[in-house]
Amino acid sequence: MLRWAAFPVLIAAAAFAGWWGPARWTLLLWIPLLLVAFYDAVQRRHSLRRNFPLIARIRWLFEALRPFLYAYVVESPLEGRPFARSERDLIYARAKGDLDAHPFGTELDVYSDEYEWMSHSIAPAMESDRTQRVAVGGSQCTQPYAAALLNISAMSFGSLGAKAIEALNLGAKLGDFYHDTGEGGLSPYHRLHGGDIVWELGSGYFGCRDDAGHFDPVRFQDVAQSDQVRMIEIKLSQGAKPGHGGVLPGPKVSAEIAATRGVIEGHDCISPAAHSAFATPVELVEWAARLRELSGGKPVGIKLCVGQPHEIYAVMKAMIETGIRLDYIVVDGAEGGTGAAPVEFSNSLGMPLREGLIFVRNALVGCGLKEEVRLAASGKVHSGAGLAVNCALGADWSNAARAFMFSLGCVQSLKCHTDECPTGVATQDPGRQRGLVVEDKAARVRRFQAATVSALWDITAAMGLDTPWQIQPHHLSERLNSARSDSIDRIYNFYPRGVLLDDPDSVRSARYWKMARAGSFRAAL
Repeated sequence: MLRWAAFPVLIAAAAFAGWWGPARWTLLLWIPLLLVAFYDAVQRRHSLRRNFPLIARIRWLFEALRPFLYAYVVESPLEGRPFARSERDLIYARAKGDLDAHPFGTELDVYSDEYEWMSHSIAPAMESDRTQRVAVGGSQCTQPYAAALLNISAMSFGSLGAKAIEALNLGAKLGDFYHDTGEGGLSPYHRLHGGDIVWELGSGYFGCRDDAGHFDPVRFQDVAQSDQVRMIEIKLSQGAKPGHGGVLPGPKVSAEIAATRGVIEGHDCISPAAHSAFATPVELVEWAARLRELSGGKPVGIKLCVGQPHEIYAVMKAMIETGIRLDYIVVDGAEGGTGAAPVEFSNSLGMPLREGLIFVRNALVGCGLKEEVRLAASGKVHSGAGLAVNCALGADWSNAARAFMFSLGCVQSLKCHTDECPTGVATQDPGRQRGLVVEDKAARVRRFQAATVSALWDITAAMGLDTPWQIQPHHLSERLNSARSDSIDRIYNFYPRGVLLDDPDSVRSARYWKMARAGSFRAAL
């Protein structure tokens, strides 16, 4: 009889409130509830509401509140995904300039696989020059760029709101690091404060496309030669949804977004799954060389989440055969990012950052290209320890997206794709963006980046090394189980220089090297 309990309860409550309660007008509060219960009983779409009128709606209430109750009441410091509470707290503390020390020892289980460690030295290094940066741009580049050790990863205007973009760029300006535009184009909010820009070109060529959606070299040249644009990045894939295109529905294509992307206001904005400017590895590196020329000699690189290994080798072979060099490669991890994606893509496609970074490092080193082609890591990094790990795996610098969102005040409500971000970061709603004060948040962005890079230098000194680029795989150890651990170079394979050219059959990925062709992304049979 529970299913009909709502009716007598409501009738009794209404009677009590109306005739014996302190205020007869409260009857008006119960009549609507009685009507809702009656509607639930006769409607045909929801079984629970039909069987348990009104009462079933309480379930929806708790479902809506569940993420917030869990995050603020139930969740322990080491719980919470994608970022644990302790990780978010560290970012918040550094962004606000608060104390970021932790008392009473680590909360990690040091005998489980959640613990990994860098090897410190009995003789820590003396103070070194902490202003050192990464020189990006080889002999074919006439305007090289000196990149910071931590930069803002790709987040598009449209994915983030105008004030968030503005605050990130002002923070990058104040802290002297770069801000990647994401594939959504270079908006007025990226330009407003003059922070260094890496312009990302996706398959939609937003900001440099013709009416048919193809690459327009004239429009590209006009933007790329701006002094604020320091590097060009060709997006081949992203960790959130590798191999997948995207559609920004017409109603979300505002006048500002349309002007930034070079599309029609109110019409669907489509990012194809594949590029139309090239179809083979050779065409890719030739197009990169053309972009470098059109930009006035600025560094040009690619960003990708590693998928089929032979395709990475195909790009290496294309660089060797043509003599054209990419200036850098950014490896994105399958850990995902700010962009919404189909669940199957988020959970089941793409190589995680650690394996992907090692593979691309091995490809560059094995082909003797690492000295010319810089390597960057992008995937969930939020701390100096994370930066140190990436250096150990071969990265010259790291990029972060979600960590910088936290520095803006993001609370991980997971509403990024709904336009209902409560902190005004990932929304185009002017009312919600009102809460984001650009000058205040820009200072937080700068403080977080500076404190995190400083932590990397502290770790480097504790290891007895002079620079983060001296951190090697043997300096990093991880657990295999509760009783065994080993250094990373004894767990993963790290190739010696030139091995793919001199003795490719000796490496574990020899089959992928044989499958790779400079003239096609398809595997050789």
